[in-house]
Parts: sequence; C-alpha cells; structure tokens
Amino acid sequence: MSHYLVCTGTRPEIIKMAPVYRSLKARGETVQVLHTGQHEDMAMALYRFFHMGPDHHMHLKRERAGLSQLTAELLQGIDQVLSHAQPDVVLVQGDTSSALVGAMAAYFRDIPVAHIEAGLRTGQHDPFPEEKNRELIGRLAQWHFPPTPQARQNLLREGVAAAHIFEVGNTVIDAALWVSQRLAQQPWGQAYPDDVQQLLGRFDNAPLMLVTAHRRENWGRPIQHIAAAVGTLLKLNPQLIAVWPQHPNPSVRLDIAQGLGDLAPEHAQRLCLTEPLDYPALIGLLSQCHFCLTDSGGIQEEASALQRPVLITRDSTERQELVDAGGALLVGTDPHAIIEHSTALLHDRSAYQAMQLRQCPFGDGQSALRIADVLTGHHLSIPLGADTHPLSQPVQHMPAQHMPTLPGAALSSLSPTHGRNAYPH
Repeated sequence: MSHYLVCTGTRPEIIKMAPVYRSLKARGETVQVLHTGQHEDMAMALYRFFHMGPDHHMHLKRERAGLSQLTAELLQGIDQVLSHAQPDVVLVQGDTSSALVGAMAAYFRDIPVAHIEAGLRTGQHDPFPEEKNRELIGRLAQWHFPPTPQARQNLLREGVAAAHIFEVGNTVIDAALWVSQRLAQQPWGQAYPDDVQQLLGRFDNAPLMLVTAHRRENWGRPIQHIAAAVGTLLKLNPQLIAVWPQHPNPSVRLDIAQGLGDLAPEHAQRLCLTEPLDYPALIGLLSQCHFCLTDSGGIQEEASALQRPVLITRDSTERQELVDAGGALLVGTDPHAIIEHSTALLHDRSAYQAMQLRQCPFGDGQSALRIADVLTGHHLSIPLGADTHPLSQPVQHMPAQHMPTLPGAALSSLSPTHGRNAYPH
C-alpha cells in the first residue's frame, strides 16, 4: 500500500479529483487531501458532499494580489505539508496554480507526481495562466493521465515518454454520472436554491439557457458583451428563461450588471442571477437546460455527457474534441455571434439535434478506475508500453455506493426528454 496526497484548491479540481480519491480509498490505499485554499465556502461544501476531508487545510493570507504572491504562498504552504505528511505520490489535477505549485513542491522533494487531465492545450497564450501551467506540469509529472487521444498526442509531441502516458478519459464524467444517479432518486427541486426554484416554477416548461462566465481573459468588456447578448436574447425570445450563477469576484458581477444595463422588468423577470451553485444543482440544471453558454472547460465536458449543446464564449478551447465532434461551437464574446447561434438552437430543430452528441468524447464514467489500476498496479515503474492503454484494459468495478458502474443507467434517467427543451418529444 502507498500513501497518496491529493492537492486541490478550487471547485473544479475537487470535482474531478473526487472519483480518483474514492477509487483509491476503495482499494484500501491511504489517501489524504490537502486543500490549498483558493476557494473556501464552496470548496468545503464539495468536500462534505464527496466525503473527502480535507486532512490538511491551508489558509491563504493573500496580502497582495497577483500570481507571484499566490505562487510563493502556495509553495511555502504545500512544502510544509509535504514535510509533515511524507506521501509516496502527489496527485494534481488540471491547470490551476495549486496544481502547478503542488507539482513543483513535490518535485523539489523528489516525490513522484501524477497529473490528472494531462495534455490539454490550446497552443495559444490564452487561457492565461492555465496554458503555461499545464505545460510546466507536463515537465514535472511521472504519470500523465490525458483524457483523450488528442491530449495524448500533445504530450508525445512535447517529448513525454509514451510509457508514462495513460489515456483514461476524463474523471469529470465519472463525477457527473455519479451525481446524476443520486439526483434521479429525489425530486429535482431539492437540488436548487430558492431563487432558481422560483424561476423554474413561474415559467414551467420554458426553454432554459444556462450561462456561466468566469475566465480571466473574459473579465471586463468580454463579460459585458456576453451579458448584453443574454439581455437581447431574453428580449427577442419571450418564452426563454436563463439562469446565470455569478462568479463571486465583485469585478465580474459588476461587468455582468453593466452588460445587462437597464433590462426591462418583463425581460429581467425571466433571468435569475444567482449565487454559485453547488455541484448537484449545476448537474441538475445542465440536465434540464436547452443549451449552455459558457467559458468553463468543465461545463463543456459535463454538458457533453448529458447531451446538451454548448456555445463556448472563448476564441479557443483546450477541449477541441467537443467542437470537432459537433457538440460545441466557439462563438467568442461578440454579441452578434452569440445571438445568432443561440437563436439557431432555439428555433432550428435540426441544428439543435445535430449538437446533441450520442457519445461523449471525454469518457465513459470509468476514468478513475483506470487511474487507480495504473497507480496501484504499476506505480514507481510504469511498465505499460506506448501502444498499451488502460482504455483497452479490463477495469476493476467498485460498489455502486462508490461510483456508477453502469453509466448508461445514469444517462437514461437524464435523457433529453427530461430537459426544458424548445422541441417537445
């Protein structure tokens, strides 16, 4: 048995690391969680939901703004935990500052690093700083777990040895399907905050647009443009309703307010600007919405698992597989493009159905099991060859209370017929 330290600090990391944590724990491994403190209230709610600690909790001072200050504070704090915990392996996820610094701190202490969701690239400056974070983690990790063939090829092009790359799918699909199973056992409304419940209750069966915006490169005018487009769509489509969970950053909220401007009451009553949603509520709304307008990478993946079209308010995406498969469109932040493509999804049945993917390009709900197979069966040596991938290997199934073993069952309970869809079936 080995001692694993999971290093997470933000909501997306916790969601995507939870299936790995549960899979390793189910095999009797020692797994501890370090919360690095970027997100607090919503992070603690997720830790409780997934029953995963944390065992170590950093409290960031954030005395000065900026990535340099955050990086320095994270490095010192994570190093202290590593000194105390003495893990055999450190697990990091994605492309956040906590992932990069966690990998750096482990490398400085000669502790092997496993990188979950490795190999994502846009090949551009943005998203900043995430694009460079994941490139740097790729130089530090010993195990690389890309979710797709394209991500695997990115790592190979950068010189990562094939024997250290294990294509496994994306653990966010595992998490979404596990949550969807739980939601299927209770009334939908129980998952939603009061203001969302009230909107859905007032406008029963109205097509729902789910909106999110938080990316650093979209702060300022881009988010204002997104908000202006949402306001126009509500004016042009009297049956449309929208839910927009607002990022807690005050500047982002100000941008949204400025973009919406003086939205008339008859239109504003169909828009719910709500607080950040907990994970079950987000999955519930994704399963019920007509389509999603977002700059979030994780939501692109989750929406694809639930067959919901995605309009991506960015100029590039590291989830290009979804665009190539036809489940998403890159619309940027130009209001005219957002309105044009949203209108097509609302009024053109064939365009909408073309974006409802029958197969998710990011995984089948078994990614964490494959990661656990690799780490528990081969860690520290990595004998799997370049042309042997866990996706083609048998996996050990876990009890239902740990992770869904039949993803299809979960998907059937959240089929498109249950959504607030503009096209009745």
